[in-house]
Amino acid sequence: MKIICIIPARYSSTRLPGKPLADVAGKPLVVRVYEQAIKAAVPDDFIVAVDDKRIYEAVEKAGGKAIMTRSDHFTGTDRLAEAAQKYPDADVIINIQGDEPLIEPKLIDRLGQLFIEDDTLMMATVKTPMLEEEKNEPGNVKVITDKNDYAIYFSRSLIPYPRNDNNVPVYKHIGIYAYRREFLLKYAQMEPTPLEQTESLEQLRAIENGYKIKVITSDKRFIGVDTPADLIKVNEYYKQKEGC
Repeated sequence: MKIICIIPARYSSTRLPGKPLADVAGKPLVVRVYEQAIKAAVPDDFIVAVDDKRIYEAVEKAGGKAIMTRSDHFTGTDRLAEAAQKYPDADVIINIQGDEPLIEPKLIDRLGQLFIEDDTLMMATVKTPMLEEEKNEPGNVKVITDKNDYAIYFSRSLIPYPRNDNNVPVYKHIGIYAYRREFLLKYAQMEPTPLEQTESLEQLRAIENGYKIKVITSDKRFIGVDTPADLIKVNEYYKQKEGC
């Protein structure tokens, strides 16, 4: 089985223009993500899918592998699918967000191992226990799962709603996905669904079409870079880690 990691990275960003090239302790953000991802042992290859020559050159200069994709994709899934089409020999695609420089390599390996062990699995992702202060933030996506760790629903609202206090934990969805390649290509061609459009969450498209999403649990905390404030936090982390 061949497993590859693809890191979609687009230049435009509403809250942080040119985000993939933002400086993180002396290196572009996208390079930090790539360097963290390649510490994983299970994937066979790592590729950054870009829409801008400047990002492409930054990745190549750092010794990474990049491919150009269209600049008019509406979603990261569309960019991921275009990149996946270029690798017909791949069996599984792991999608690492281009703004997650602290992604845990062992988590990448765990996702890949799921597909090695279960040849019926089509899609998988990750959850982590949610902090109290995160619960009412729509930007923090929540997920609930069944007893077999398959997603029941994802929402920007608080789920489950604690009408009765049964100490049911609330889980935050971590936006790293793994797909069987043929499913990814099919999934990207599906029409947007009502719940997906209502919540603005692409993964609901799979659930609404009757597909299962395996969800593994991690206790790791990640700092994604969505805003200038996030960028400051990540820089502080690297400065402490590397003594920059």
